[in-house]
Amino acid sequence: MALLGRISASRFKAVTQGGCVRFSPTIASRLRQIVFIALALATISLTGCGSSAWPGAATPSTHVPLSPPPTSTSSSTSTSTSTTSTSTSGSTSTSGSTSASGSGSTTTTTTTTTTTTATPVLLYNGTGTSSTDVAAVEAQLTTLKLTYATANTSQLDAMTETQLNAYKLFIVPGGNSITIGDNLSKNATTNVRNAVSNGLHYLGICAGGFFGGYSIYNGLDLTSGAWFNFYADYFKGINKEAVEISFPASSKLDIYWQDGPQFTGWGNIVGKYPDGTPAIVEGSYGKGFVILSGVHPEAPASWRIGMTFTTSLAVDLAYADTLITSALNGTSLPHF
Repeated sequence: MALLGRISASRFKAVTQGGCVRFSPTIASRLRQIVFIALALATISLTGCGSSAWPGAATPSTHVPLSPPPTSTSSSTSTSTSTTSTSTSGSTSTSGSTSASGSGSTTTTTTTTTTTTATPVLLYNGTGTSSTDVAAVEAQLTTLKLTYATANTSQLDAMTETQLNAYKLFIVPGGNSITIGDNLSKNATTNVRNAVSNGLHYLGICAGGFFGGYSIYNGLDLTSGAWFNFYADYFKGINKEAVEISFPASSKLDIYWQDGPQFTGWGNIVGKYPDGTPAIVEGSYGKGFVILSGVHPEAPASWRIGMTFTTSLAVDLAYADTLITSALNGTSLPHF
C-alpha cells in the first residue's frame, strides 16, 4: 500500500474502451514492478531469515537419539559366527551352529567383528532443568562438534551404571537443583555417583553445581559431604547480574550469574567471585573429573539484555567451550 501511495493520482489513470478498463503502458509497467516486489516480500516473510530453509543456516546439530550405549567406555564388539558343514556326499548346509553330516564332514567358521564408538557426552534435560539452558549447552556442544545424547528423568532413572560409563562426560545444566534431585530416584543418583567414581566426568552448571554437591534433596555428593550455599549477592536480593570473575592466569571476565552457588570447602579454585569465594572449582571423585560452575558462560545474548557486560558474548562463549573441553578430557585448568 505504501508503494501504491507513491504513484500520483494524475499518472494512475484508467482508459475506458467498450466498458473494459485498461491501463496505459507506463502504468502497466509500474504495476508489474509492484507485483514483483510484493511477491518478493511475501517470499521473504514466509521463509524467514534464519529459518531452516534459508541459506547460511546454523551448524547442523550433533545431537543423536539416546540408545543403549556400548558396555565399554570406548567401543563394543559384537561377533557373529556362521558354520559350513560339508558331508561325504558333497552336499553343503550353512547355519548358525555346527552340524555333522558324516564322518567326512568339514567345518569352517567365519567371524564378523563390528565396532561401535560411544557418544562422548550425555546431557541431562529432565525435570528441574532449564530448557533455555539446555539449549544453550547444546549450542556449545554443536559448536565444538561433539556428538551428544540427552536423557530426561525417566531415561536417566532407567540407565545402569555400565550404560553411564559408556559416556565420557555427563552434564547437568542450570534450573532448580531441588526439583532435579526430588524427581530422580535414589538408584539413579547412586548409579551416576558410582559411574563418576569409575571414570565418568561431570560438569555441573549453576543448579548442576548445587546438584553435584551434597544435598538432602537427593544430590550426587561428588564432593564427599561438602554442601554449597548461594553466592553472597543472592542474600542482597539480587537474582541475576553480570559478575566479574577473576582467574589466576588470565584477565577477569564478566559472566552471567543467576542464583548460582559458591563452592567454599571443596576442590581447586579455578575462578573467584568479587568477594573471593569460589565461583568455579574442579576436583576428582574416584577416577572421575568434576567441574562445578556457579556462573553461566554459555548464556546466550538474550539473557544479557538489560545488563552491562565488559566482556563480549564471544569471549564468554569461548570460555564455556573451555570448561566443556576440560571436563570432557579430564584436563585440569589453571587454579589458585
